[in-house]
Amino acid sequence: MDSAFVALLLTGLFVGNYVVARFLGMCPFLGLSKKVDSAVGMGIAVTFVMVVASLLTYPLYQLMVKLGIEYLRTIVFIFVIASIVQVLETVIKKISPSLYSAMGVYLPLITTNCAVLGVATLNLESELVTGLATALLNGLFSGLGFTLAIVILAGMREKLDKQPLNKHLKGFPISMILAGFMAMAFVVFTYIKLGE
Repeated sequence: MDSAFVALLLTGLFVGNYVVARFLGMCPFLGLSKKVDSAVGMGIAVTFVMVVASLLTYPLYQLMVKLGIEYLRTIVFIFVIASIVQVLETVIKKISPSLYSAMGVYLPLITTNCAVLGVATLNLESELVTGLATALLNGLFSGLGFTLAIVILAGMREKLDKQPLNKHLKGFPISMILAGFMAMAFVVFTYIKLGE
């Protein structure tokens, strides 16, 4: 297996996980991690948007550089992401109304999810991304990392809802404590050395 592929995989899933390592996309991470079903749905939606955004924004940026308007990248990227999310929202509403209602306000908020914009932007700055193919892989692995983190947190929160907890820890406080422990656990992967 190619070491660049493994590096992208480990970075997207663990080392550079947008939620627990870079702290981007915390709003849906904390808001939709109460139930595993809604967490999986949000993870799939965010992964899809990250992949399609990577597919569209990477070559679009190359064109913007040729035209000398690369300073507009954030505005253009947000427009592209908003368009993708609008299409996704329409499809989910038609295919799965229950998932659409479970995601609620968080589905259209994918447009302003910092993790999605972060993937589009960091595809241009990462030394691991060397072309469109690696940009797509980075988007995919970053989305899977987001999904992994939100599903793990949702599973832990579902288990803790059945446990007797001090009333001051219930809800948001325990979620933040769990997210902190997850961040510490994911940091262990920064010590993996590839190719040695």
